Amino acid sequence: MIYAIVDIETTGGYASAGSITEVAVYVHDGEKVIDSFETLVNPRQPIPLFIQSMTGITNEMVADAPVFEAIAPQVFELLNDKVFVAHNVNFDFSFLNSALQSCGYHLNIKKLCTVRLTRKIFTGLPSYSLGNICRSLEIPITNRHRAAGDAMATVFLFERLLKNDRQSYIYQFLKKSSKEQYLPLYLPKEQIEQLPRKPGVYYFRDKKGKVIYVGKAKSLKSRVSSHFTHNGTGRQKQEFIRNVHHISYQLCGTELMAAVLEETEIKKLWPIYNTSRKQIDFQYGLYVFEDQKGYTRLAIERKRKHLRPVYTFGLMWEGYRLLWNMVERHQLSPKLCFLDKTKEMDKMQDVDDEPEIYNKRVEAALQTLHDELPTFAVIGDGIEPDQYSCLLIERGRFYGMGYISKEMKVKKLSTIKKILTPYIDNDFIRDMIYRYAEAYPEKRISFGIQ
Repeated sequence: MIYAIVDIETTGGYASAGSITEVAVYVHDGEKVIDSFETLVNPRQPIPLFIQSMTGITNEMVADAPVFEAIAPQVFELLNDKVFVAHNVNFDFSFLNSALQSCGYHLNIKKLCTVRLTRKIFTGLPSYSLGNICRSLEIPITNRHRAAGDAMATVFLFERLLKNDRQSYIYQFLKKSSKEQYLPLYLPKEQIEQLPRKPGVYYFRDKKGKVIYVGKAKSLKSRVSSHFTHNGTGRQKQEFIRNVHHISYQLCGTELMAAVLEETEIKKLWPIYNTSRKQIDFQYGLYVFEDQKGYTRLAIERKRKHLRPVYTFGLMWEGYRLLWNMVERHQLSPKLCFLDKTKEMDKMQDVDDEPEIYNKRVEAALQTLHDELPTFAVIGDGIEPDQYSCLLIERGRFYGMGYISKEMKVKKLSTIKKILTPYIDNDFIRDMIYRYAEAYPEKRISFGIQ
């Protein structure tokens, strides 16, 4: 087996925006280096000062160096059909693969990470950075933070790994079924392997144990594994992968429960990488207020941060449809409900009643709305065979969820409420449960006014 042992220097920490400033490749046959290549590269962008001070590579040094397009054929020839080896392999591979793809070359090769291999073969070292490993194992390293110096140190380390690999970890890592090469640097493979193929919510944590991402899954093992397959080259993806150190999870009886728990946990924890679910879900609400003449008025408005609506809607027309229904059923004034936006409405008579009389009709309309809001439970599979999962909507709002024994008859609302765990009501959660109940009416149990 032939290995290409690689190190690069760059202008920044992620492949889609940064550029390569230096490349070193040592081709190794498992016993010795049989070919090598190293060069500075013109990145076509300024090198940040802190990187200049760390690597010693300045803008002047790369000004006359070849651009990557000029060396791409040679780099591809050196890497193709070989095992790509590097210390923190996903970093080097993402940069080189991105640069080669922009030149029309595609790498489809296996990878080995000397960080992960060293953790397996030389356990218990105080640190697994390249410099500290070399100190611990007495491996010579010169010209630190330059591509050739670090790549040669990686060659010496890899030879030591080959010699001491008594458990055949290298063979295991290279098997087609192995996910090791795609995993975050500090995440033990065992944490992926131990995940169940059941619904639930998973938590990615950083080195301090802080939750940085929350997700839901129909199959925890499959979904978590999918995060680390063919890792992207963008800044956020690369930072995300680099920061995952630990995974924890909670099992759920159904995918619906997992979706509800995910939404709740995101709103509670606000993980840094959960960006899509941090937005306001329902944009419109039904509001009640008293005007200067003492009339209680109803209005459909965009949701306001510090005002609580009587009811919420995803679309404005849904709100107007409900409000028109209230106007017609309770003889309310379209003008006082801000429904007089057409010429026909302008011709309608204004309110003749005194505020006290009119306001009673508004109160009746709101009470009817409240009374007609549904109370129902959605029943599904439990975590254990002898239980059901249960999510409860009470008077149109999400009450909570939990698990009930299959021996228990789901008839009395007060009894169920004692068993379930209360949750904070949420527009998005409520909508998910309503839609699920509509799609699967056989799993819905309705309750009358109690």
